[in-house]
Amino acid sequence: MTSSAPSSSSPKSELPKAMGFWDVLLFNIATVLGPRWIAAAGHNGTSSISLWVIAAVFFFIPGAFVINELSSRFPEEGGLYVWAKEAFGDFHGFVAGWTYWIYTVFYFPGLLLASASMSAYIIGEKGAPLSQDRTFLLVVSIVLLLVAVLLNIIGLNVGKWLQNAGGVGTYAPLMILAGVALWVDFRGGSVTHFTLANMMPTWNWDTVNFWSQIAFAFTGLELVSAMSEEVRDPRRTLPRAVFGAGAMIAFMYIAGTFAILALVPAADLDPKSGVFHAITIGSVALKLGFLGILAAILVTVGNAGGVGSTVAGIARVPFVVGIDRYLPAAFGKIHPKWKTPYISILVQAGLSGAILLVSQIKSETVQAAYQMLIDAAIILYFIPFLYMFAGVLKLAGRKDRAENPHAVLIPGGTFGLWASGILGFLVVLIGIFVSLVPPGDTANKWSFELRLVGGTLVSIFIGLALYWRGARTKSSSRVTSRRQLLGDSAQ
Repeated sequence: MTSSAPSSSSPKSELPKAMGFWDVLLFNIATVLGPRWIAAAGHNGTSSISLWVIAAVFFFIPGAFVINELSSRFPEEGGLYVWAKEAFGDFHGFVAGWTYWIYTVFYFPGLLLASASMSAYIIGEKGAPLSQDRTFLLVVSIVLLLVAVLLNIIGLNVGKWLQNAGGVGTYAPLMILAGVALWVDFRGGSVTHFTLANMMPTWNWDTVNFWSQIAFAFTGLELVSAMSEEVRDPRRTLPRAVFGAGAMIAFMYIAGTFAILALVPAADLDPKSGVFHAITIGSVALKLGFLGILAAILVTVGNAGGVGSTVAGIARVPFVVGIDRYLPAAFGKIHPKWKTPYISILVQAGLSGAILLVSQIKSETVQAAYQMLIDAAIILYFIPFLYMFAGVLKLAGRKDRAENPHAVLIPGGTFGLWASGILGFLVVLIGIFVSLVPPGDTANKWSFELRLVGGTLVSIFIGLALYWRGARTKSSSRVTSRRQLLGDSAQ
């Protein structure tokens, strides 16, 4: 199977090229870097430091190499869906694209809950009780989702500014966190004692579930590739933005975890809003209380940008699958005025909102709901990554790899290619496995497991049913077309 440029009659040809280098770099930061992952790492303790380093070396860097090679070889709308289809055919392409899209209905509620929890600190220390209030979290989550959806339907020319603000709004408060921690440490010392021994990984069935979150926190660099045909000079822009954002993100995850543990003991950190709890404590200790409020405002913008960037990128996958007619044709429609895949965006938002409401109604606690949503999202999201890492190896023998002057190949020749593909595949496989292990503080482990596995399998089977429906429709259309051609030639 070979790539082909979209025809002038394709809806993809109507998409404007709205994103340049800085747009893509900030998009990547807004999509990948998450203060909640630093909070979760802090809650896990000092061993998270080494886990960040291990994940960066064995997953993040190989992943960046693979994404750069595939996005430069196949700079088409759809990203992972297109890559899997090129390597393994239409069915596997659909499975990769479907799971990549459907994961968002679990991911968005978790992201929205964390974002709402962090936004409570806009009013300072008094916001701590609100960060655990179910009604507050639901209302703020729905508002954030509506804002992101509206701006992305209006158009990427508008929506990208939310993503740009999100990139800045995500990075800036983490720099504030690091600065406050350094200042407090200089004046009074860290509340956590760091040693080489306590920063090493420790095996514990109660916390091993967290390991998959470390790898998951490093994902998202591939997302903008789903919008390749809306990026100016994608073969040059995407790799540069991936390397630039990747270095900034890896540094901040490690520095941020040191900082949060320097300010607050691990046991006292909330895995959703712990970053702002730490900033608030540090700024009060320094008698600079406004810093906590400023950071909370910035991160609220940052999280809105993170939701916006994920809505924008992921919505392009069912849009392209709809054009290929494996999903209902409505998914492939472009808004007549704003030139955006609005049906895909609206369906995605509606499903996410429904899952958000159900997860809160059915769960014992906010934390239990949050953890179940995160684990379901990780399992579904990692399935297309298995295709991506296997696909780069399958596509290695294609002539275009050597002949394409625009291809940004994985460094290290054949060894580098196989090392990147195999390492990434194994880390993802392990991530799926440990996501199935309930956290140690889960009240009812069997209920947690049943809902997690059941929800994941139902999501996949729905996609397979849609694929077989679409495949039958396409097959019937081909038969009808052939009969018409034969009838015309007979006349």
